[in-house]
Amino acid sequence: MRTLYICRHAKSDRGPGYANDHDRPLNSRGLRNAPFMARLFADRGEPVDLLLSSTAERARATASFHATQLGVPASDIELRAELYHASVQAIMNVLHTLPAEQTRVMLFGHNPGLSQLVEYLANDGPGELPTGSIVRVDLHVNDWSAASRGTGTVAWWDHPKRHPGQGGA
Repeated sequence: MRTLYICRHAKSDRGPGYANDHDRPLNSRGLRNAPFMARLFADRGEPVDLLLSSTAERARATASFHATQLGVPASDIELRAELYHASVQAIMNVLHTLPAEQTRVMLFGHNPGLSQLVEYLANDGPGELPTGSIVRVDLHVNDWSAASRGTGTVAWWDHPKRHPGQGGA
């Protein structure tokens, strides 16, 4: 079995002061929710072998909060440009190349690709993932290269709006 934690970046700033979408940082809500969700995840005690992130600032920042809570140096987050606003196929291409010894991977990226990925892998996803969401998908395969449509099940999912005081503006 393989375990994939699919994490949509926390809420980002949409102000006009950024040269491009790639550089947008987390906003005040994102800066509150990302560490909160990272703590909740760490409290689950579920081990992670690899943190993969889009190169976008908001995804990297969200991944960094998780790394801190998991005791992983931020420099160990594997940044992948192809995860920036990636399609399901682009994400699957990345997953298919993961080493066999990394059985539990946490992936940080963007919608709509991540919501579509959950639906593709599990056929029973929660639909549109709110910002800050984490979904655990258990893949019933022995190697990442065998992951495909319907090979997974959603074990759990969580997001800031489920927690009073976290999901609002």
